[in-house]
Parts: sequence; C-alpha cells; structure tokens
Amino acid sequence: MSDQKHVDEFSGVETTGHEWDGIRELNNPMPRWWLWTFYATIVWAIGYCIAYPSFPLINTHLKGVLGYSSRAEVVKQIDAAKAAQAGMFEKINAASLEEIRTTPELLEFARAGGESAFAVNCSQCHGSGAQGNVGYPNLNDDDWLWGGSLETIHHSITHGIRNEQSDDAYFSEMPRFGADEILEKDQINAVAEYVLSLSGASTDVAAATAGEEVYVEQCAACHGDAGEGLAELGAPNLSDPVWLYGGDKAAVVQSITYSRAGVMPAWGLLLPEETVKQLAVYVHSLGGGE
Repeated sequence: MSDQKHVDEFSGVETTGHEWDGIRELNNPMPRWWLWTFYATIVWAIGYCIAYPSFPLINTHLKGVLGYSSRAEVVKQIDAAKAAQAGMFEKINAASLEEIRTTPELLEFARAGGESAFAVNCSQCHGSGAQGNVGYPNLNDDDWLWGGSLETIHHSITHGIRNEQSDDAYFSEMPRFGADEILEKDQINAVAEYVLSLSGASTDVAAATAGEEVYVEQCAACHGDAGEGLAELGAPNLSDPVWLYGGDKAAVVQSITYSRAGVMPAWGLLLPEETVKQLAVYVHSLGGGE
C-alpha cells in the first residue's frame, strides 16, 4: 500500500491503493441504483422491527405494533382444521367398521386419518410402509397371527398383544421346549427340520421325518396338523415362507428352544376411538385384510 495516489493508465480511474500480485482495484463509486436499494432495505428492516416481533429482551421480546404471532396463526389454522373434521369424526364414531368400509366418504377419510396416525404411532415398529421387521409383522400380506378381519384388527389395536394394560389383550404363550427341558436338543433339531419341511425349506430329510412325531405330539394342537396355524391362539402358519423371527434353521431352533413373546400396547387406552377405527380401516386396506 502506498500513500501516493495511483491512476489506472487504461481507464483513467483512481485505484484504491491496494495491490495484490500486481493487480490493483479501481476505486469506482457504487451504482446509484444499488445504493438506493441498500438504503431501502435498511428502511424496510427498521419498519419490520417496529411492525412485527423482533429483538429479544430479558424476559420477553419486542412484539411489534401489529401484534402478529406466527404461533397464534398456527393455532388458528389447527382449530379451523379440527372444526372442519369434527363432523367426520362424529360420523366415524357413530358408524360400525363395516359401514365405514362400505361408505366411500367415510372410507376415504378413515384411510387418510389412519395413514397419518400409523406414521406417528405404528411405523416405528411395523415400518413406514407397514412392511414389518424381525419380530414385527408385515401388515401388507395375508398372514395374520390373530386374524385379519376388520373386527380382529380393531381388537388387536384396541387391546394389544400380551400387555398388562388391557384384560382383553390377545394372549398366548408358546412353551420353552428347550429352556424348560421339555424336549432334548436332538428332538428340537428334528422338529425344526420338520417345521422347515412344511414350507419346503428343510435340508435334512431323515431329521424331518423323525421330527414329525415330535411335532404331532407337541406342536400340532396349536399350529395345526399341516402347520396351517390357528388364529384363535395366535399360532402362526408354518406352512408358508412368511416368518416373523426368521425362517432359517438357527431362528427356528431359537424359537422352539426359548419361545417368542412379542408385546403390543393397548392403543385403545392411548388414542381416541375414532383414531383406532381409522387405524383399523387403514391397516385392513393395505392389501392383506380378510
């Protein structure tokens, strides 16, 4: 930097006096339109701070002369939406599940509300697309532990599974055949092979043959002679390739040895009845409802 003023020889404009690697900056004045725009933004900012909430204070903030509140605006919008929905909620409450399913207006409203409620309350376990996960059933297929009718789905959501919240919760217990020494390890291995054979997944024919007798004695009463399952007891179908805890040999042996006991909350104690109905209709409509 130099105290002697420098004028660019090509443009005849004085430079700022700064130089970087032989490059000098012309000291051109800012365009008038740019300056006036800049001044206008300052005026606008001052006016905005006067009119609307702006600077924080120790215990509050400047509220502005217009008294505007975005929070209050959202509350108004929510109240308006609730008021618009109130009539439909009353219809949902008054209608039976079958009436909701067969009334286009109610069905559309219930499915939309059920999808929203599912995303908030159910997707954490069953997945955002209701595809399920290990230990959490897929709600899109036609395999149902306790039945897939509207009524049984509604009961499952309302009272839940194996919880201590509702006396009407679906409840069943599979014996711990290994942990409680009901069966020997070779028997568990054999019956696991037989169970896998029901869906064509067994790789040990001799063990599967030996396991059939154990299955008939210990398992058929709940799972059925052909492994078709029994919804009244929540006993899964073993004759198809749909598995809740995994369908490989290790997972089946684990289930037989230690049993499984998944728990679902009683949502009827946590959500209003109209929401439970909407959830039941939505889940039923996913494609696997009976």
